[in-house]
Amino acid sequence: MSSSAVQLAKRFREVLLDGTWIANTNFKDQLTNVTLEQAIAKVDSLNTIALLTFHIHYYIAGILNVFEGGDLEIKDQFSFDLPPINSQEEWEKLLQQLFKDAERFAALLEQMPDSKMIEVFVDEKYGTYQRNIDGMIEHAYYHLGQITLIKKLIG
Repeated sequence: MSSSAVQLAKRFREVLLDGTWIANTNFKDQLTNVTLEQAIAKVDSLNTIALLTFHIHYYIAGILNVFEGGDLEIKDQFSFDLPPINSQEEWEKLLQQLFKDAERFAALLEQMPDSKMIEVFVDEKYGTYQRNIDGMIEHAYYHLGQITLIKKLIG
């Protein structure tokens, strides 16, 4: 039996990079061929695909910083502060950063000892590492569903 950290890393990769078990898709699959025009297309009051992509990356990068020994510097109030994306290249750079950071997140996670999973994540108010990693996976699936639906709505 593999460790819980390895299992969490596998689940994280499934939603972000390569899985099809839960949603029959993943972020990489859904976003790889999205054009800038599709990414910034507004459907009623829904968030754009670009904004949801930025939002998920914001949290991954913030937790990744903690995994790498840094502080938790992210704040919920800034998680939708997407700077303007003015070109296909800028959009693709955002995607590449998301996928790179997601892989780094998973790689660091699978190296953690299981004992780390029950440790406090930064501050007691945030709960344990396990709770935050599970939350990140669940949060990613929530927004993956939105992205999938928005793609269908914009055709």
